[in-house]
Amino acid sequence: MSVLQWTQPQWAWLWIPAIIWLVGFHLRTLSDFSPRQRMVSLLIRIVVVTLLIAAICGPVWLRQTDRKMIVFAVDQSESIDQAARDAANRFLEQAAEQADADGADVRFLAFDRTPGRLQSQWTPEDTSEDSEPTAGDDSIAVDVADDPDAADDPDVDAASPTDAESAQIPSEDAPATPANVDPPGADSTKRLGTDLAAAIRTAVASIPPSRVPRIVLLSDGNATNGGDALAAADSGVPIWTVPLPVRSDPEVQMAGVEAPTQVRQGQPFFVEVIVNSNRETEGHVDLYRGDIQIGDADSPKVKIKKGENRFRFQQTVLGQRQETFAARLRQFDDTLLDNNEASTIVYASGKPRVLLIDIDPDETDSLRWALDEQAIDVDVRPPEGIPSQLSELQGYECLILSNVPATAMTMRQMDLIRIYVQDLGGGLIMLGGDQSFGLGGYYRTQIEEILPVRSNFEKEREKPSLAMMLVIDKSGSMGGQKIELAKDAAQAAVELLGPKDSLGVIAFDGGSYTISELRSVSDRGAITDAISTIEASGGTNMYPAMIDAYDALVAATAKLKHVILMTDGVSTPGDFQGAAQDMSSSRITLSTVALGQGSSEDLLEELAQIGGGRYYFCDDPQSVPQVFAKETVEASKSAINELPFLPQLVRPTSVLDGIEWDLSPLLLGYVVTRPKPTAEFILASESGDPLLVWWRYGLGMSVAFTSDAKNRWAGEWLSWPDFGTFWAQIIRHAMRKDDNRGVFVEVQRDGDRTRIVMDAIDDNGRFIDEAESRLTVIDPRLKNEKIAMQQTAPGRFEAAVETPRRGAYHFDIAQNRSDGTTQRSSRGVTIGYPDELRLLPLGEPALRQIAAVSGGYYDRPASAVTEDDERTARDPVPMWPWLLMAGLAIFVADVAFRRIEIGNR
Repeated sequence: MSVLQWTQPQWAWLWIPAIIWLVGFHLRTLSDFSPRQRMVSLLIRIVVVTLLIAAICGPVWLRQTDRKMIVFAVDQSESIDQAARDAANRFLEQAAEQADADGADVRFLAFDRTPGRLQSQWTPEDTSEDSEPTAGDDSIAVDVADDPDAADDPDVDAASPTDAESAQIPSEDAPATPANVDPPGADSTKRLGTDLAAAIRTAVASIPPSRVPRIVLLSDGNATNGGDALAAADSGVPIWTVPLPVRSDPEVQMAGVEAPTQVRQGQPFFVEVIVNSNRETEGHVDLYRGDIQIGDADSPKVKIKKGENRFRFQQTVLGQRQETFAARLRQFDDTLLDNNEASTIVYASGKPRVLLIDIDPDETDSLRWALDEQAIDVDVRPPEGIPSQLSELQGYECLILSNVPATAMTMRQMDLIRIYVQDLGGGLIMLGGDQSFGLGGYYRTQIEEILPVRSNFEKEREKPSLAMMLVIDKSGSMGGQKIELAKDAAQAAVELLGPKDSLGVIAFDGGSYTISELRSVSDRGAITDAISTIEASGGTNMYPAMIDAYDALVAATAKLKHVILMTDGVSTPGDFQGAAQDMSSSRITLSTVALGQGSSEDLLEELAQIGGGRYYFCDDPQSVPQVFAKETVEASKSAINELPFLPQLVRPTSVLDGIEWDLSPLLLGYVVTRPKPTAEFILASESGDPLLVWWRYGLGMSVAFTSDAKNRWAGEWLSWPDFGTFWAQIIRHAMRKDDNRGVFVEVQRDGDRTRIVMDAIDDNGRFIDEAESRLTVIDPRLKNEKIAMQQTAPGRFEAAVETPRRGAYHFDIAQNRSDGTTQRSSRGVTIGYPDELRLLPLGEPALRQIAAVSGGYYDRPASAVTEDDERTARDPVPMWPWLLMAGLAIFVADVAFRRIEIGNR
């Protein structure tokens, strides 16, 4: 039934003043027409005004129509192989012909993890294009669901160690990308997901109300992304679902690795490896503990049946707080290789574990034995063993850096240590040595930010003056980030020198340029401004620059003279060895820095040996500032005090209870630092310099002990009865407080969401209620998020987080209880390949439910998609043009009527 509606009825009030005005004008008119003619003219004008006002009110005639618009939503995700695509194309071709014959409007919507653009023609070759919706004759612009992760999702480059913190598994025969997955890019990223709900919502929104709506959904029914498809289907638009066949290519996948989230040290448990296959085959199933394969690499092949296969491996965790178990498939008849790995993380309760990093691990035996007697497990490694993954660092309650230079770490490793302390509550202790604090190049690093002491300092004591020349390569290859970091490093060197020191800067390309003459560092501003003018260009010839640096320092009166030479390329030939020998003969030391592959590494190392300095190779330009800082402090000969002293207790603390300081032996040296304003200054040297300082940084604790725990400075301490007690109490004070008594944490993954459930009881078995519980989440890109956990039952606290990226997620739970104590727990989960690459059966139940909820049909032939039903739509026809035309026509008649006197005729 047709209906007339008014779109802007509020303008109808204009009719009243218009009629009043017409009547008033009629009464005051001086026309000499007959009264009857004047009355007829008034009525005509009232009709004209009424028609014009009615047009302004926007009348619309809603006429009934049974014309249909059918939107075909076509699944184009990675789970749809070529056979399924061919089946979909055949169906669409037949359906489009039928719709054309029956006069129905059709549109096509390709979708994967996000809906594409609406098209009026089906073009299979363009359905995966990541293009924006456009408006025109052939398309209708519609809003699609935004996907904030589509541009930078790590699923397409999961082999990157930066983004994926899964176990490092040897893979000699695996290609960099799966066999039939697109290379990294926007298209392959989008296809690694299926969002049925978003596709349905977009299709519904694209059908105008003037057409009878119908949606035909072609999919395998397996939604791996997005919301509830059934809720989206309950929109009043019938959805006909067409099942597409699941993958038929040979496929074997690692469905998962299951193990208990939490075990006790030494407790046997099973690691269960789940393998799915769509056919019978055979190959190898390898299990890795960390990066070590369990069992024989040449073990015989295992047979895999069609469907689910489970393999169990009994394991125990000894001496580790956290262990990653990973499984990998190899030598199977397989199509996709990216779904052949999976891993899980197991946490073990037991004695505290400490990671001790030292440049000479053999010298740490005394400290390690002393801590072992105090029930603290110590893992000793050289600097090469500094963890490069947060999951590895999480296996320790405390990290000790003993005489480790900043140049031994990458910027990422420093960032991991900062996150470990600040966001995950870990402990950090730095011990002194000739490679620690300022001498280690920590000035302006993330580690110095964590530490409670500063590496730059100004001392009143007498020290030898230093004259230093910085010789910096500014050739064209140094352009961009390299030259900017070199300038930052040079400016930081200015800040590290004292007012009695002097500094000069020479830059070279094909020639040598004096950027800043050798002058007192008291004129810091002028030197810094000069350094900022350096620009990269030209070739590489470092010999003239070395001679200019030599000439500048020969005439200097400083007691110490030093040159730092940095280049990233091979120089034009010159007598470099002769120049270095001249420097050495004039008591000028020379240190060299090779920046990146392709530099003259052998030559620079030889020059450093001749010049009595040090050689550095920086593979990463980010480490250049640390090298310059380390060299500057070391050349100044002022950061170490090697006069014997007795430690002085500055601030009593319960942490050091039971230690007889009156009987403590001498320490033979320390690194000079200064405490930060808010740090707790505990022990000092006899001259007042910091010896033991700590502070809280974020959720964790950072400690600086400026002497060492080895023979060089602490030789007499090694036989001190309180040596082990002292270090055990310091470590227990600094380390992460991860007391899991009465606490059980469960991590449950569901698609792209992970649920963390914590049950807590006190020592008497009573539930802990109304305790503030906060979850800190660190994602694979080291971004953190803090979430308040909600209490859902007595003693139970829960939180859910989005975990869409591939890699390791780390969770730190802090619970503040009513008795004033804080309980901490750490857990993690490893996210493997996307669910889109899993072997899933046809989602027939989901497709049938979508059809039933929406009032559609399941698996109808293409010829039936235009079948009539009893539904109709209302096609709006605007009436204002007709009213306006009628009003204008009558107005013309009125003008004519007022020009003719009908009575006289």
